[in-house]
Amino acid sequence: MSEQAKKAVVLLSGGLDSSTVLAIAKQQGYQCYALSFDYGQRSLAELNAASAVAKQLGAVEHKLVRFDMGEIGGSALTDHSISVPEQMEEGVPVTYVPARNTVFLSMALGLAEVVEAEAIFIGVNAVDYSGYPDCRPAFIEAFQAMANLATKAGVEGRQIRIETPLMSLTKAQIIDHGITAGLDYGLTVSCYQADEQGRACRVCDSCRLRAQGFVDAGVEDPTRYQD
Repeated sequence: MSEQAKKAVVLLSGGLDSSTVLAIAKQQGYQCYALSFDYGQRSLAELNAASAVAKQLGAVEHKLVRFDMGEIGGSALTDHSISVPEQMEEGVPVTYVPARNTVFLSMALGLAEVVEAEAIFIGVNAVDYSGYPDCRPAFIEAFQAMANLATKAGVEGRQIRIETPLMSLTKAQIIDHGITAGLDYGLTVSCYQADEQGRACRVCDSCRLRAQGFVDAGVEDPTRYQD
């Protein structure tokens, strides 16, 4: 397969990390099929951000899949009876959505087979992260093994690789990579409870990690806040 023809499915939430991954995949010469989910999350502003980022970075296609993980509940991001915490938590926080990355990667795996992509890019990170179990290297390794067994591509020897370019990077390093790859961070939305205009709350875990990342990177924070 030529350098120009290689394809990747990129999981794109519209947040800082996933948008950076799309920029990196594009920089590496992939034709990128961005995949986003309306899964019943508290804030839909990130989907508008995902659309803007996909357009800015020239994704071949941006597909939006809808299903409601709120029917399962168990997370502050999908159950409005659970408040989004405004202080850092110990252990797995209530913003963890049960099995979310397992579901997302499974959908991406299906799309990768359909478009004959050789890779799936996901913005999981084990350094500056919120303690989610499905962001760890062990989870990605296990999913890769499953993908090799569960797909037509896998059994025919055409392994679909799970790429995690941010896994060992700090938030500041992630931001540096994104800027180098041409990403406009002003388009991204990371806040767990952004308003309809995409303005961030400033106090949730995601906002705190994002803001500190820009400070550490020595880059002006382009985030729009509610106050």
